[in-house]
Amino acid sequence: LPNKAFFKKDFFHAVKDVNFSIPQKSTIGLVGESGSGKSTLGKALAGLINYQGSVLYDGVNIDQLNSKESKSIKKDIQIVFQDPYGSLSPRMTVGEIVGEGLDVHFELTKKQKNERIADCLKAVEINPDDRFKYPHEFSGGQRQRVAIARSLILNPSFMILDEPTSALDRSIQIQVIELLKNIQTEYELTYLFISHDLKLVRSMSDYIFVMQNGLIVESGPAKQVFSNPEEDYTDKLLNAALRYSTV
Repeated sequence: LPNKAFFKKDFFHAVKDVNFSIPQKSTIGLVGESGSGKSTLGKALAGLINYQGSVLYDGVNIDQLNSKESKSIKKDIQIVFQDPYGSLSPRMTVGEIVGEGLDVHFELTKKQKNERIADCLKAVEINPDDRFKYPHEFSGGQRQRVAIARSLILNPSFMILDEPTSALDRSIQIQVIELLKNIQTEYELTYLFISHDLKLVRSMSDYIFVMQNGLIVESGPAKQVFSNPEEDYTDKLLNAALRYSTV
């Protein structure tokens, strides 16, 4: 995934030689130091940046799809970003934000659309009566729930969670993590959980991928990676993050 530096002619590869698969209905924890390529990889999978190589989704190469097929895949792959306030338009009500994608991907009556919006707000524990409010009227944790509802309303199978709790207080982080777990079970979702917080990753993930300098240097079942890491980099990363407390 070549990125061009501002005012420079040279390129560097933020992510390179990455090859992996994600089992359905599982959670992959993607960890690594800042700048290791975690978020770049997530954005590539979501189709938000250009890349060299291929992404196979349910056995289909998404780079070779026509516009109609690509639209369907984009509905099925959703991403939740780190900053819940920055990712929500301040000029739109919460109901408009959550329901925006419905007009693109579905043909619904106004009543059906409002019902879907209400159901998704309930799913993330937001009162549907608050759908006429604006993002600034909600707390950070509530705004992130709105962002989750916006993705959930399209009935995705795969959600990329890019540092979804890092901007939140610890107590709110735990609440959002529990919400994500409950939603995953209810909607049979597959997660790519990107985070630098290894305590949260350990509590959330079935498998772990460790990134360093754009490469996946270690991967395996979460219990195995946390209890018996094979790479020195992974060992140092875990020791630095988990030295003082456990989840």
